[in-house]
Amino acid sequence: MIPVLNLQKVSVIRDGKTILGPLDWQVNENERWVILGPNGAGKSTLFSICSAQIHPTSGSAEILGSKLGAVDVFELRPRVGFMGSTLVNLFPEDEKVIDIVLTAAYAMLGRWNESYELWDESRAQALLTTLGVRELAQRRFNTLSEGEKKRVLISRSLMADPEILLLDEPASGLDLGGREDLLNRFDLLATDPYAPVTLIITHHIEEIPAGSTHALLLKNGSVVSSGPISGVITSENLSLAYDMQISVTMTNNRYSANAVGNAVGNAL
Repeated sequence: MIPVLNLQKVSVIRDGKTILGPLDWQVNENERWVILGPNGAGKSTLFSICSAQIHPTSGSAEILGSKLGAVDVFELRPRVGFMGSTLVNLFPEDEKVIDIVLTAAYAMLGRWNESYELWDESRAQALLTTLGVRELAQRRFNTLSEGEKKRVLISRSLMADPEILLLDEPASGLDLGGREDLLNRFDLLATDPYAPVTLIITHHIEEIPAGSTHALLLKNGSVVSSGPISGVITSENLSLAYDMQISVTMTNNRYSANAVGNAVGNAL
């Protein structure tokens, strides 16, 4: 079986400084990964490689069996769904929510003179319904709250029926109720046999969806631990990654973390 993602000795160097790697990492079908680590750990750089937005400085990166540098990235990118805060400011100011989702069918960032089939429109509406924001379809995107925008962008990331789904901090900016609702929707997505391989970046382990199968923990561009999630999200590994004593607990398939010796605790 060909891995969905296969990174071998991948490094990214900027201004003479290594910000990621050397890194070996493999993601296979039917896996649900979560990527964690302190600020500057290299998480967003890793996502830029996985979404074919940048090439590694050295090493080999294969996405869906195609090697970066030997494939037309404009054909590869539509096969990878991506949601991140960097997208928010790329859309026309007056773009409607429904068109934010619909235009992903052709990898566009604004609706112009192109026409869409009824199937496309139905799928866009269905995805907004799945993420709980169908009633916002005719609203202007720039009038939404941060949490609402996140849900719309997740809907957009699924529009082209991608084989890989990359979500960069999807629960940030949500209040407690919104976060729990979104995580419940991720749990349902994880049980769908036709759902894409999912990779989620988060800073907070309480935001890890219950259906996650694997985890990658980074620090200073290097791997602290990688593999099945139960062996990665541990007190020992998080203490090493964050340079402080961390206690990890799990309740009802959800993680939480607190700094040891702190009466209040610091959730990660």
